[in-house]
This record gives sequence, C-alpha cells and structure tokens, in this order.
Amino acid sequence: MYSEEIEVRTGDRETVRDITRECARFVAGADTADGLLHVFVPHATAGVAIIETGAGSDGDLLTQLRELLPADDRWSHRHGSPGHGRDHVLPAIVAPSMSVPVLGGQLALGTWQSVCLVDTNGDNPTRMVRLSLLGG
Repeated sequence: MYSEEIEVRTGDRETVRDITRECARFVAGADTADGLLHVFVPHATAGVAIIETGAGSDGDLLTQLRELLPADDRWSHRHGSPGHGRDHVLPAIVAPSMSVPVLGGQLALGTWQSVCLVDTNGDNPTRMVRLSLLGG
C-alpha cells in the first residue's frame, strides 16, 4: 500500500473543491499500475464525492445541501458558527471516503467525473485528505 496525506485549502465558504489533479499526481507517483485509490477525509464536517464540475453541478450540489441541511438554529450541535450543526450531519449524506479504480496507472473515471472535496464548514479553511493506493 502507498499512502500520502495532502492539504487542501477550502477557504471560509461552502465549497466543492476538485482534487482530481492531486489524485492523479499521487497515482502517477506509485509503483502500482492497477488497483484502487482510496480517498478519505479525516474530518467530522466534510465529505468526498464524484461529480461533474465546471458546468454548474458543483453549485447545484451546494444548493441542494443548503436546502437539505439549512444553516439555522435547528441543530442540537451548536458550537462554531451559526448553523454549524448541519456541517456535522454532512458526512452522513456526502460520505467521508470513496474508492476509484486505477487502471494502467491512471484514474478510471468517466469523461465528466471529478473527485471532489465537499466542505460546508467555513470555520476550517484547510482540510487534510488521505490518499491510499491499494494494488497488486
């Protein structure tokens, strides 16, 4: 297994941050041509998703998350900025981990697919992402 932790700046606003390049760079540096890239976010308020970016889908995802998880005072978890409790529910909807096939030393993503970090928590502007390549 080959593993590395990368730092991703997400800023102080909700974001869908494309990390496909970072994942591809990591895979290219491995000795394994085929396997599974495991992407894990070790945070209680962020997740990872495979989604199309740049055509509005990333904004649509954030819009839907705002509707599903409003940043208001309904949440029992109340530390941090107003509505922060919703950020702790996010990983139950946008999982904190995923696996992507690696074939011939490249990510086997579809044409419009990107690996993205989803972060609705503006209280933490920097996130860590653990990349692990499992292969034979």
